[in-house]
Parts: sequence; structure tokens; C-alpha cells
Amino acid sequence: MNENLIEKLDEALEYLKARYAGPIDIGIVLGSGLGSLVGEIADPVIVDFREIPHFPVSTVSGHAGTVIMGKLEGKTVFCMNGRVHYYEGYDMCTLAFPIQLMRRLGIRDLLLTNACGCVNTDWAPGELMVIKDHIKLVQDNPLRGMNHDALGSRFFDMTHAYDATLREHAKRCASQLGMTVREGVYLWFSGPSYETPAEIRMARLFGADAVGMSTVPEAIAASHVGLRTLGICCLTNMAAGILDKPLNHEEVLDVSQKVKASFISLVKDILSGWPSVEG
Repeated sequence: MNENLIEKLDEALEYLKARYAGPIDIGIVLGSGLGSLVGEIADPVIVDFREIPHFPVSTVSGHAGTVIMGKLEGKTVFCMNGRVHYYEGYDMCTLAFPIQLMRRLGIRDLLLTNACGCVNTDWAPGELMVIKDHIKLVQDNPLRGMNHDALGSRFFDMTHAYDATLREHAKRCASQLGMTVREGVYLWFSGPSYETPAEIRMARLFGADAVGMSTVPEAIAASHVGLRTLGICCLTNMAAGILDKPLNHEEVLDVSQKVKASFISLVKDILSGWPSVEG
């Protein structure tokens, strides 16, 4: 599995270097409805996912499927406006490819964002959550198969998958902006069906505060290649069974739009003072 991964990554790397030759500081992945941030990127170079050799293509509404390289708050960013998901039919190794490519580009830091369901009944839709840790019940793993030592070790630690320094920085930025930002545990379900009320009760018993269909495969791949990672969720709806109403993707996109101003303000503040490796 993925025997030719390094060759594929190098082909994608060569293509992107031809489009944007300078060093890139931070990788960003924008979740459903959160793509409005790309309008803040200065001097953007925009590349469709389809143009990048071997890069997976997004098929979901709310995911534009473009990479934007440019300047944001003094940092050079590689910003994915959208992502691909396991439920789209991609295997787990394919979900890891964009993150592995970021590392080949010289990126050392990563910001993952998503729109997700809220499990914690003390919280409310429209709030943002910094990911402290995650739970993965899906058996497959994006690093299953042949290991490429050029990317990372065969067996790697996940204790600090979401960097503590970056989490504290994000919370400080939120406080300075007068925003309430939660911190909690994200549980990944494969989708595309939403969770059942029984599954949400289980998630709460397991200690999850939010549930969603993305981010975790990327965070695993990021730990493997040594990226410092910060995860931010937009809590778009109360999860199944908490309220007596059906769930739908339109609500996810609608709430994402309503919080876009606060989301953009927070992300810009986070990027502006992004801590160095030395702190």
C-alpha cells in the first residue's frame, strides 16, 4: 500500500514549487462553510485540487477544493479551502496525502478547522472549541501499510497530537477578543450518516464534547510527520437526540456563515502571534 508515495509526493511538490517558490510557514485546513478566511489572504496563488498531481479532490458542498498560498497576518500560509473525507470513498492513506505534502513543502505547523456537532449540553451552537484531544473508533488508520522512514517512524506518539502551547495561545487570543472559546475532546465518526442518539450518549460517556467526520486522520498524519497541530471546531448544531429536531448539512453551513466574522478574527489573531517552536 502506497509503495510509490514518496514519488507521488515529490511530483506534487515539484508542481507547487513551480507555482509558489518561497518558504511556507503554516498549513491550514478549512472545514465546511469556513472558507471565508481565504478572502483575507494577500497576494494569493490559487490552485485547484485537481491541478496538483495525486492530490485528492473534494466532492462535498461547502468545500471549494482549492489551495491558496499567500500572506496572512505576516505568515506565509498553505491554505486548503476544503478537504476530503473518508465517507467520500477515499482510503485512509489518501486522507494523509495533503498533510504529508505540507511537510515536504517545509511546513512545520498546522491549523485544522472543522464544523461539528456539539455533545456537551452546557455549550451551544455557534461557539468555537479548541481541540484538546480526540477519540478514534474507526478501526482503519491513515498510516496503515508500508511506512516511509523519510516521513516518520513506524510507531509514533500521539500524546501531544494537539500542541499545548498552541492551545494556550489560541485561548489567550480568544480572551483578548472577548470571545468564549471552549476546549474539549473531539470524537470522529466516519459518516456520511449523522450519529444516532444512542451513539451520542455513548460519546458523552466516553468523554467527548463534540463529534464530526473529519480532522482526526489529518491529526494522525500530522503527528507522524512531526507537525505541531492546533485544532479549532465550529460547533454548528447540538448532536443527535439532544434536541427534538432532525440534523442536516444546510444547518451546518448556515451556522458556519453566522460565526464567520468571529472565526476570522480569532484565526487572524492566532496567526499574528503564532508561537515559535521555542515558545
